[in-house]
Amino acid sequence: MNLTLMFREYCSLCHKMKDALETYRLQYGFELEIIDVDENAELEEKYNELVPVLLHGDREICHWFLDENALRDFLDNYRKGNI
Repeated sequence: MNLTLMFREYCSLCHKMKDALETYRLQYGFELEIIDVDENAELEEKYNELVPVLLHGDREICHWFLDENALRDFLDNYRKGNI
C-alpha cells in the first residue's frame, strides 16, 4: 500500500506529520511518498492551505495534523479488504 504526504520543506506541521507517520509505516508496512507541493503548480493550487495532507490515492485521510484515529481506521479497514 502507498500513502502520499503533500508536503512543504519549510512547513513545521509537515515535518511533524512526516515524523509521526514513521511509527505507523513500520507497524503497517506502507510506503510513504512525499511530494513537495511547491514543485508543482497544480498541486500547490489544490493543496495550498491544507498542507500537510495525507492521502491514499485521491482519498484524504487527514490534513494539518495527523489524525491517528482516522489513520488507524483507514489502515485497519485496508488490511481487512474494506477499502
